[in-house]
Amino acid sequence: MDDTYDVIVLGTGLKECVISGLLSVDGLKVLHLDRNGYYGGDSASLNLTQLWEKFYPGQKAPESLGHNRYWNVDLIPKFIMACGLLVKILLHTDVTRYLEFKSVEGSFVFREGKIHKVPATDAEALKSPLMGLFEKRRCRNFFAFVQEFDEANPKTHAGLDVKNLKMADVFKHYGLEPETQEFIGHAVALYTNDAYLEQPAIPTLKKVKLYADSLARYSKSPYIYPLYGLGELPQAFARLAAIYGGTYMLNKPVDEIVYENGVAVGVKSEGEVARAKLVVGDPSYFPTKVRKVGQTVRCICVLNHPVPDTNGALSTQIIIPQKQVGRKNDIYVGVISYDHKVALDGKYIAIVSSTVETENPAAELEPGFKLLGPIEHKFLSVTDMFEPISNGTEDKCFISTSFDPSSHFELTGADIMDIYKRITGKELELKPKVNSGEEEGSA
Repeated sequence: MDDTYDVIVLGTGLKECVISGLLSVDGLKVLHLDRNGYYGGDSASLNLTQLWEKFYPGQKAPESLGHNRYWNVDLIPKFIMACGLLVKILLHTDVTRYLEFKSVEGSFVFREGKIHKVPATDAEALKSPLMGLFEKRRCRNFFAFVQEFDEANPKTHAGLDVKNLKMADVFKHYGLEPETQEFIGHAVALYTNDAYLEQPAIPTLKKVKLYADSLARYSKSPYIYPLYGLGELPQAFARLAAIYGGTYMLNKPVDEIVYENGVAVGVKSEGEVARAKLVVGDPSYFPTKVRKVGQTVRCICVLNHPVPDTNGALSTQIIIPQKQVGRKNDIYVGVISYDHKVALDGKYIAIVSSTVETENPAAELEPGFKLLGPIEHKFLSVTDMFEPISNGTEDKCFISTSFDPSSHFELTGADIMDIYKRITGKELELKPKVNSGEEEGSA
């Protein structure tokens, strides 16, 4: 290992690889290490052999599932909002040239035992079976307002003092029923609980507008997903970092983080010390500098059919709002298939996830399992969620948060932006880059 760097990054999860790529583009000298022999960390994509080794050691995958080359099973699959933060980061770094995406076919919400397509525009509101005739009109008016909303232009505020209103006040202005507020808050704005109702309205209005703008881009849903799985994303950012001089080392154990006067100054690995001005990484590399904030339960399910009542969708998201099933947290169901090159022809991968609330996490996912129909194979995991104790500006340890249980990347994008600002002291300006024409490197 070269002994002096600007930044050492630990772990090749998506967040860490994005940060590594961004800092490399900024001209910093980056060393990136991972104890594993593959990219992606906890959010890696596995083939069949790796999947069975992880969940059923000593057993082999059934021959009926075909060859490894057909499978790229994401341990933490999340959909990407078409106009969201992660896409803006991809465009800003020009990483899109290494990736190919395909739209997700459906976005649904669970209500009173059934799933329904999520309306996100004034036109869709008028067609939705989620609401009665008069509520449809009220909802249409709300969406029409949001689609025109521009924080900087008071003429688009419909006479409302939006800067001083809570979201509950805006819903009340439009006369929306609690059930309508539920699907807008949880399946459109993508909040995980109802705290947003008592918070300032503008962030929620922006989230609803983002959903509608993303839906307008692809029409079937607001989400996209990379072909061959999410494991392609960290590798693409690793390639970007390599082009700009970043150094990657897999299968590299991290013995300890080296501190001087309480400040991180490097990393020791296999007897060698690499020095740096700061260290970035996922929580697993900083056990004394993070706190547990809960647990996530996820279950990967292999199906041989599309999810019932989704119009045969080859990929879809279903959100089960917590109140519909007597919980404190939403349940998420994300479905992808052979259509995104992640499974054998005719096979589907569904993942059901939520925040753990009881001593029996698997049972908490039952409302999601019931929507899937017959399940061929299950792979259940319960993982701890961590967040950093401090922001890293004093000890120079900049730590990401654990992946949340949601089936979308919006909170992930926000964490990436926050880490970048903490490291550099400036906001990341997300402007699409002009292709520099540099030769493609390899990580």
